[in-house]
This record gives sequence, C-alpha cells and structure tokens, in this order.
Amino acid sequence: MVSIQIHDDKQNKILTLDKIEKSDKEWKKILNKKEYAITTKKETESPGSCTFDDIHDPGIFRCIRCNSDLFRNSAKFGPGNGWPCFFAPISKLNITAQLDRSFKTVRTEVLCARCGSHLGHVFNDSQSPTGKRYCVNGFALKFVLQGHL
Repeated sequence: MVSIQIHDDKQNKILTLDKIEKSDKEWKKILNKKEYAITTKKETESPGSCTFDDIHDPGIFRCIRCNSDLFRNSAKFGPGNGWPCFFAPISKLNITAQLDRSFKTVRTEVLCARCGSHLGHVFNDSQSPTGKRYCVNGFALKFVLQGHL
C-alpha cells in the first residue's frame, strides 16, 4: 500500500493515510451513475446542473469517493460558468494536477490526491483572489456543514 500525506481540516493537521486504489468495477458498485462517470471516466456534468451555488453556510467540500477535505465553502466564488469554482484548495497536499490534452486543447486536470477522483480543471483567472479558478464537477463533491465535520 502506498501512503500519502493529507491535510485534515477538522484536526488542522497533516495525516499519513493509505492511498485508495479500486478498480473501475469496485467504484461502479459504490457510486451512482453520474458520480462514476465524472470521477472515474472523467466526464463533465452539464453546466448549471449543480446546486452548490445556493450553499452559503460555513463548511467544506469533500471528495465523494474517499471523503478527503478538498475545498472550503469560503473559497468558493461565482464566475457564472455553471460549475462550482474555488480560488484555492484546503491544502495542495489533498489535490494533484496533471496535464490534460483531451478535446484538442491543453488544460490542467485536478484530481483527489488520495483516491485519484477526477474533480475538474484549474485555470488562470484574474477575477480570483489567488489568480486560480478550480472549476469542479459538483458530482465529485459532497458538502459538509462546519458543525458536522
């Protein structure tokens, strides 16, 4: 088993955990069709299909597959493109990035560091406080209220 370091927001510390590796067949049993298609097959949800724009309470967005802390709701911003967008992850330890050359373009894909779930893409964005826009598929995330962490 491969171990990685992940930042746990509730404990505010770095944990060493086993990387989660499952076959497509195993993920298909755990996830619904949309979650599987997006996180495992790297599909993209339709713009506007996610309702996370309506969430304004303090809390965090976790990976739908492994429950890793990914983004704080306070880092969400609305460029109006139809997908949840964040200007920074909870920790750079919790995500990985790789070059994506699909659809005849070059982009930077963002994945969960612990389980490899496809989250979306990160772009340079002058409207963001950090200059970055993490454009994430809502079906790759679940929201947890701060009091329920």
